[in-house]
Amino acid sequence: MTQAKKTQAKKTLKERFLHAFLFEIIAIGLCAPVAAWAMGKSLFEMGVLTAVIAWIALVWNMIYNAGFDRIENRLGWKRTLRVRVVHAFGFESGLILIVIPLAAWWLGISLWEAFVLDIALVLFYLPYAFFYNLAYDRARPRVIGWLARRDDAAAARA
Repeated sequence: MTQAKKTQAKKTLKERFLHAFLFEIIAIGLCAPVAAWAMGKSLFEMGVLTAVIAWIALVWNMIYNAGFDRIENRLGWKRTLRVRVVHAFGFESGLILIVIPLAAWWLGISLWEAFVLDIALVLFYLPYAFFYNLAYDRARPRVIGWLARRDDAAAARA
């Protein structure tokens, strides 16, 4: 039995965290004000909800991407446009199952209204995730260099 050729380098926990953290911070800044306006809720209510969803998504992102990378490497996939589309749909589908009950409870709305809200968020996040990850793929060598310089500086101080 031959092992499939690895298509992606292993990512450290630090890199995975940075990737997911930046993704969520940018998304909160874009989403919370628009969602507050659209739902007729306060910026605080939507800000807290989007921050909690972002925290959940951060954890989900790390778990999902680690699993996706393993599948990608095992099957020898290349990061093509099609693979990025599959990646984005899979991530958002899993997140929908977590977010709907949370949004309904927090905003005091029905599961249907929470579903509609979540669909609206997905309509934002699908292209956002796609373009963010494309940009990250291109910026990754610089990110790795920056993380290495930080680690070297920390080691020198120790």
